[in-house]
Amino acid sequence: MASKSDARATGARLLDAFRAEGAVEVDPDILQPAEALLDLYGEDIRARAYVTADPLRGEMMLRPDFTVPVVQAHMANGAEPARYCYLGEVFRKQDHRGPARTAEYFQAGYEVFDRAAPEQADAEVFALFARLLAPLNLRATIGDIGLLTAAVAGLDTLSTRKAALMRHIWRPQRFHKLMERYAGLTPVPATRAALLAGQAERDAPWIGLRSAQELQARLDRLREDAAARPIATQDVARLDALFALRCPADQAVEALRALDIPALTPAIARLQARLSALAARGIDLGAVGFDASHGRTTMEYYDGFVFTFSAAAPDLPPVASGGRYDALTRVLGQGKSIPAVGGVIRPGLVADLGGLDA
Repeated sequence: MASKSDARATGARLLDAFRAEGAVEVDPDILQPAEALLDLYGEDIRARAYVTADPLRGEMMLRPDFTVPVVQAHMANGAEPARYCYLGEVFRKQDHRGPARTAEYFQAGYEVFDRAAPEQADAEVFALFARLLAPLNLRATIGDIGLLTAAVAGLDTLSTRKAALMRHIWRPQRFHKLMERYAGLTPVPATRAALLAGQAERDAPWIGLRSAQELQARLDRLREDAAARPIATQDVARLDALFALRCPADQAVEALRALDIPALTPAIARLQARLSALAARGIDLGAVGFDASHGRTTMEYYDGFVFTFSAAAPDLPPVASGGRYDALTRVLGQGKSIPAVGGVIRPGLVADLGGLDA
């Protein structure tokens, strides 16, 4: 495993390369306010964050990544377009993840805020990482969370069902259980059946922190859901096929069109523009993997293009990862938003694999 000095030296070389692309270096505090960040991070990071209490500042956390504080700073004070880079340590609990992962490690990152040409910005970040990491012969995989959200938004079903499915896109087991229930493929749980039949109202008092009006509204929604027609089995099959789709990137557009999901048309057009931009930057699309579900369990604040560069060793985490997070800028922008994409490289892993001159 690379020493801290080796990781820092490798990170410094990456930082120099990012600055050469016009990025401005930023250095967010290691201690970050916990309350807002815990709401923004996905479950994977929240469960692994180091949280502590400060007598003056309240609940704080050791920086688990850079993207959220960089977005916060940009949305508060940044000009557009903007490119940022950074190098520093992040902290995540790793006790359940094996000896190859450490709780404290370096990240070097590159972030682009530019509303002019989002697909070009996606290609810029990916191609830059591909060039810097080329000596390591890593496996590159891309995906697009926007394809999944577009398919769910296009379902012919209740808006409340679609909202529930959207919330659980990043939790595959929960998502597919909901799909089965909405399609009528699994029985209604006994407790819910009793509630819908009115038995729970007769046999038990309504208790808890919610008001009677809130509970009645919840019951009305459950009854509306129970009365709705099931999601068509062919729509379930198409979504299952989408979520399972894996192929070389140069075959992705054709494979997606073959699924015959009309709601995907705009997202496929964006993917096609992105792939063209990647090819124009010299990326061999036949050597890049496309996985429609890529990033579903580990990249929760990404909402569009996602990517990783991975080594052959299965016990290693990705050497680099990133993606598009437009929605995060809306959440932190207090009414403002800007298309944004970025990624991080783990310099320690790069050093372990032979360095940038391997």
